[in-house]
Amino acid sequence: MSIYSQINKNRWRTYLIFGLFICLTSGFFYFIGKTVDSARSYLILGLLFSIFSTVGSYFFSDKIVLFTTGAKPADKKSFFDFYTVTENLCIAAGLPMPKLYVIDDAAPNAFATGRNPKHAVVCATTGLLSKLDRAEIEGVVAHELSHVKNYDILLMSVVAVLVGTLALASDWLMRGLFWGGISNSDDNDRGKNPFSFFIVIIVLIITPLVATIIQLAISRKREFLADANGALLTRYPEGLARALEKISGDRTQLRSASTATSHLFISNPFKEKSSTNWLVNLFSTHPPIEERVRILRNM
Repeated sequence: MSIYSQINKNRWRTYLIFGLFICLTSGFFYFIGKTVDSARSYLILGLLFSIFSTVGSYFFSDKIVLFTTGAKPADKKSFFDFYTVTENLCIAAGLPMPKLYVIDDAAPNAFATGRNPKHAVVCATTGLLSKLDRAEIEGVVAHELSHVKNYDILLMSVVAVLVGTLALASDWLMRGLFWGGISNSDDNDRGKNPFSFFIVIIVLIITPLVATIIQLAISRKREFLADANGALLTRYPEGLARALEKISGDRTQLRSASTATSHLFISNPFKEKSSTNWLVNLFSTHPPIEERVRILRNM
């Protein structure tokens, strides 16, 4: 697969996820509306909410992600290696210089966000910049720049915002239903729909599963591809391999990570005790670190 076909595929996947989100959110609001005998009003509300969210996520997903993670701009003087490594790799890759941000957190990790190479951001934790040497930082930055070049950043950032939005919407509607905030004022009307409670329970179960499925739509193969492209850019796969080992081996939890943004990071920010568990790996947003390191060292 060429880089151009990969970019084109990522763009189409982004549009597909936009469409799925609008359908899922509108359907979700519609079924909630059915339980309170106001299906049409809730369908319209769902359509407006989902369209507003998709447009907002396209243009502002990077700002939303940076805000939720508590990232701050990185200056060249304070983070010299981070800044100069990125400058050199951008020249080698033919990419414009992205904005650099840091998260004040001891856990080593990094991610890239934005909607295209001209509006890209590469972010690293202070833990990563202090615990990794220059060659390892170079491997991590090359991996993230590969996401930028492949337009993975648009797809991953959009999913982060939409998954979080869907979770907030479901939480708001569930609270309203349970506390009577969006139910009918006449208690006798509740008997008209004997399936209301059943629908609420189903939605409570389905919503987190839908969020997980949307995140898993971000194929874990793109992590392998970014590893390979990053190693090709630096001509030194061992740097990224060592970095991944240090990141996964560090048991410090990343405080600013959430389930909506976990797939953005180079390594799963929620430390798993066992990466050999097939069920954990099946529902993980990242491929096993051991497998990624093995492939890098076989290059």
